[in-house]
Amino acid sequence: MEEFDAEALAAGLETFGGDEAERRAVARHARDLADSGRYVEDADVELTPEHVVVQLADAPEGGPAERWNWWLGALEFAYGGYAEFQLRRWENK
Repeated sequence: MEEFDAEALAAGLETFGGDEAERRAVARHARDLADSGRYVEDADVELTPEHVVVQLADAPEGGPAERWNWWLGALEFAYGGYAEFQLRRWENK
């Protein structure tokens, strides 16, 4: 498994708006999820930046953080164990 490219995901999240800090925060959480191996184990799909963007595009609305949390909520419902990867807050630094 390749290392998760958080920078590529942050760039891909631009399509959903939000500011740079929000996109970086989502990308860090996605990298943590990828590093955990939980998604591959549950869904049998490698977590890549492209895959995350496709999944977040299914969200009804919102910026990157809202879409990320919507997807993680669906994963929590389906498999359990994803709440720890939800984004609670981010700082614009």
